[in-house]
Amino acid sequence: MNMNKYQIDDIDRKILTHLVNNARIPFLEIARECGISGAAIHQRVKKMEESGIIEGSRFIVKPEALGLGVCAFVGVTLDHAHAYKTVVKEIEKVPEVLECHFITGAYTFLIKLRCTDHDHLMDILINTFQNIPGIAKTETFISLDQLIDKQISMYGK
Repeated sequence: MNMNKYQIDDIDRKILTHLVNNARIPFLEIARECGISGAAIHQRVKKMEESGIIEGSRFIVKPEALGLGVCAFVGVTLDHAHAYKTVVKEIEKVPEVLECHFITGAYTFLIKLRCTDHDHLMDILINTFQNIPGIAKTETFISLDQLIDKQISMYGK
């Protein structure tokens, strides 16, 4: 990744807005909306990729459609903070884990995971997380509803 600081302008912001809303939108359609050529869109996207502003494109899989209706967040406290790298390697092996953040505050990690039901969640907590060497304790927060789900705003700073 090129670490040169690429300064985005209003056209780049428009491009990013279109790509965030639909990563499969044709560059020519974005070009028409922005009033520039398709080649210019391609060049700008390439520059943003090279500078690390954007990377690839993804399909969004809805967990509920796969039967993963329970979303939970788990605060993890370690026995010894210096063991965090080995603990993360074990956490990464758990397929239900979607995100793991190294955080400040009362916990070492905050983990987001998806399970089929509460029994599945309990199984992960008791038979998986509590068996990972280095984890002292966990505290679980079950999401009742996700009220906001968005990408970074392209027009806010």
